[in-house]
Amino acid sequence: MTDHTPDPLAPATLGPVTLRNRVIKAATFEGASPGALVSDRLIDYHLAVAEGGVGMTTVAYLAVAPEGRTHADCIYWRPEALPGLARLTEEIHKTGAKVSAQIGHAGPVANAKSNGAPSLAPARSFNALGMAFNRAATAGDLARVVEQHGAAARMAVETGFDAIEVHLGHNYLPSSFLSPRLNPRTDEFGGSLANRASFPRRILAAVREAVGGQVAMLAKMNMRDGYRGGFDLPESVEFARLLESDGHLDALELTGGSSFMNPMYLFRGDAPYREMAANMPLHPVIRMGMRMVGKGFFKEYPYKPLYFLDNAREFRRALTMPLVLLGGVTDLTGMRTAMDEGFEYVAMARALLREPDLVNRLQADPTTVSRCIHCNLCMSTIYPGTHCHLDDQHVYGEAHPILLPPS
Repeated sequence: MTDHTPDPLAPATLGPVTLRNRVIKAATFEGASPGALVSDRLIDYHLAVAEGGVGMTTVAYLAVAPEGRTHADCIYWRPEALPGLARLTEEIHKTGAKVSAQIGHAGPVANAKSNGAPSLAPARSFNALGMAFNRAATAGDLARVVEQHGAAARMAVETGFDAIEVHLGHNYLPSSFLSPRLNPRTDEFGGSLANRASFPRRILAAVREAVGGQVAMLAKMNMRDGYRGGFDLPESVEFARLLESDGHLDALELTGGSSFMNPMYLFRGDAPYREMAANMPLHPVIRMGMRMVGKGFFKEYPYKPLYFLDNAREFRRALTMPLVLLGGVTDLTGMRTAMDEGFEYVAMARALLREPDLVNRLQADPTTVSRCIHCNLCMSTIYPGTHCHLDDQHVYGEAHPILLPPS
């Protein structure tokens, strides 16, 4: 590091919030919310990484509407969920860590059959997850979802969250509107980038209006969808410029990939499609199809440290706002490289599944090497309860069989 490069393990500010370090536990669905409510296992999951040293942990994925869930066992904002969420934030705060709520609407990633409600998308399209068609969202639907984001943000403040992360990535509903391939609309929400960006920008404005400066506000957005005709550079950079000009965000977290078009673009490394087919509670036809063509669908990308860095540099050059770098951050060398490149924070996920105390170990010994081998078998455990398949000592409490994609 240079004399002017921040220490990733030293305290830092994120909007109105002071973090004890610049390491954020990225949103990775926990598989621990049976009945769409907080469980002891969910609290223990986040307590482990909070006690393990992260500056802030992110609870994923908290839907703003019942049909915006990825599955019926996904928490959605409603009065019944608030006591459990308040208990979760209270326990995390006892460790000295902060806690963020990832909020959003799954849109075409939602399982309509499980939710008992039609899934929404920019246009009518088939949803293999629920073996049903997505319904084209009306202008009224979109206005409602915008309002529901604001209401969810207010409830997040009420229950003690320090930050709100708005999910604009992975082809969830706002992200699907940004995708030229998924959004063929000819109204005010389709066509030009300005039109396609209108819906997610309205969401961020509603959240900021709802919370003011009480908590930190982040958004998670795709740099690249990872498939032909999807949202991609340089449009994504221009979209980020629009978000910066709107002034609602304290930081932007950069990601990529689509939960249903190209999930491995986010993860990199081995694609455990056989294990996923075995563990997913799918329609028999879909299960058979995954076994037969899963290798073609789950396209593999070689793993390398900081694998999103090359794309993220485009955003760092174009923006002045704080940025969060994720993707292959597993050691202090990677964290320091991110700081040297001008990123203010780093986000970790898979490495913390196997070693929730990795940040504390890095504090004690900067040469510590992560034990994560990037096998991605953890992807197949999001249904029975997310954990490192190679080290079951980090399965917290009872597992629950649910179907949820990565956040």
